[in-house]
Amino acid sequence: MTPSNTGYTFSPGSQSVTLSGSNVTGVNFTATAQVAHSVTLSWAAGTSTVVGYNIYRSSVSGGPYTRMNSSLITVLTYSDTTVLAGHVYYYVATLVNSSNVESSYSNELSATIPTP
Repeated sequence: MTPSNTGYTFSPGSQSVTLSGSNVTGVNFTATAQVAHSVTLSWAAGTSTVVGYNIYRSSVSGGPYTRMNSSLITVLTYSDTTVLAGHVYYYVATLVNSSNVESSYSNELSATIPTP
């Protein structure tokens, strides 16, 4: 038997049972609600003519980085809702000017996601 319910993890993950046409007792699972984590980044506006920003993330300090946004970010915040508990992530940002030229990476910052 393997229990499942969206938003929960179970311990143990499964148990063997024998079905004999009557109620089965003594089979117990502990359900733990999964905690949704996120990282919210914010920054000051660039000093040149900025049309948007890109956010990059890596699991290793110094990169390589992967771009997180599919289109330019036009506000001064970004929320990464794809982070996982127990991991460390490293972020950098770039700005894109009116000539569509992307700047070099900003200083790197890290975020440690707690384990529930």
